[in-house]
Amino acid sequence: MSNKLNIAVLTVSDTRTKETDTSGQFLCDALLEAGHQLADRAIVIDDRYQLRARVSAWIADPSVEVVLLTGGTGFTARDSTPESILPLLDVEVPGFGELFRHLSYLEIGTSTVQSRAIAGLANNTLVFCMPGSTGACRTAWDGILKQQLDMNNRPCNFAELIKKGTH
Repeated sequence: MSNKLNIAVLTVSDTRTKETDTSGQFLCDALLEAGHQLADRAIVIDDRYQLRARVSAWIADPSVEVVLLTGGTGFTARDSTPESILPLLDVEVPGFGELFRHLSYLEIGTSTVQSRAIAGLANNTLVFCMPGSTGACRTAWDGILKQQLDMNNRPCNFAELIKKGTH
């Protein structure tokens, strides 16, 4: 069983372009450095229907095993990532948001309560939603995702579950 996962990266932003998307670029670089494959990369505006359409297509694609989203998890009127993604999930992974906020608290203090980071499984595809800052993406990757997307991580990891198709 290969340790490589096919991972798609989606940036949710009304203003970023591929040239200015440092958060999406960080995630792409980090996943490639960890030995995974970049299945696809896109930027969509913070519109729940466009967001759902893009993520739904990846969830329906059997070659995409993980979707990483950055942006749209705050509290502004345009932030709609959690509301857009939650209806698509078969099961939520509440520990991701909880652990992300704990790790983030150690870095930025109480401002972390403004993060609505979420994760879950849909059609045997892992979906992780993180804040839009590059620092938040680094916190999520280094503190959670790098280990949980590695089949060698013990005592357990999400990569093994995805590869076995146990959900």
